[in-house]
Amino acid sequence: SMNLHYRTIGTPRRDASGVVRNAVLILHGTGGTGAGFLSQTFGGELFGAGQLLDATRYFIILPDGIGHGKSSKPSDAMHARFPKYTYDDMVRAQHTLLTDRLQVNHLRLVLGTSMGAMHCWVWGEMYPDFVDGLVPLASAPTAIAGRNRVMRKMIIDSITQDPDWKNGDYVEQPRKGLAGAINLLMMMTSSPLQWHKTAPTRDAADKWYEDQIKSRVASTDANDMLYQYNASRDYDPSPNLEKITAAVLAINSADDVVNPPELGLMEKLMPRVKRGRYVLIPTSDKTRGHGTHSLPTVWGQYLSEFVKDLTPPISTDRR
Repeated sequence: SMNLHYRTIGTPRRDASGVVRNAVLILHGTGGTGAGFLSQTFGGELFGAGQLLDATRYFIILPDGIGHGKSSKPSDAMHARFPKYTYDDMVRAQHTLLTDRLQVNHLRLVLGTSMGAMHCWVWGEMYPDFVDGLVPLASAPTAIAGRNRVMRKMIIDSITQDPDWKNGDYVEQPRKGLAGAINLLMMMTSSPLQWHKTAPTRDAADKWYEDQIKSRVASTDANDMLYQYNASRDYDPSPNLEKITAAVLAINSADDVVNPPELGLMEKLMPRVKRGRYVLIPTSDKTRGHGTHSLPTVWGQYLSEFVKDLTPPISTDRR
């Protein structure tokens, strides 16, 4: 059996016909968990009284995706015999969680960061009538190719080509392969400006990197990481963008190396999204490269405008 762990904040509200009108599904990035959204920099900016996603007004759902957090994952027991899941599998599991476990038959918003942003696009095509608005943060609705794909292949190969990986049946983590994979991930998702501020001297940079590798290797399982990055292999919503009927607010940042704006992908693809808007946030002291996706202080103003314009309005029925 497969377990999907989740957290909720708030209470679902139904309209006169029994449709839940205030549910918000928030989806984490690769290697993350729903708990990450409870941080002061995310939930502390969105879920409080009077804030954009005020939990006294919205029913907020924070799942751990398949292969992540407290949900079923390779490191639980099966190791490399764990089923090789895809993004489509992850979204289907989220839908089942909502309809079968939580009795949620409609979503006001699906908001996702990085991998969760890619899940937003899958949601829009797989369940077009289930959600009013989609907010993908740091993504592109097309197949992963070029440097993004090479980065993922490097992560996968770094782990599987370490002799200590032992086809997934290791007793101790394959440290060299895992460290190599984490090195790649750190470089791709970082911000040069912020790293320089954090480590302004040679010695400070060396110490910071040493600490980062030590803590990240200690908290990462190689098989889990391998599966997480392999799950993106079939992702490609581009052929069916016209099927998306929900309103879409897609936000990327100019300093995101994973989704570099110079490729022009969003400008090419977004016109095919009937009710879509694309925002590219300029690089600044506030942006964090790919990690800008988790900073509502940077993109919250766009979310505020988007939520205000969503239809139908949330019912005041408190049942």
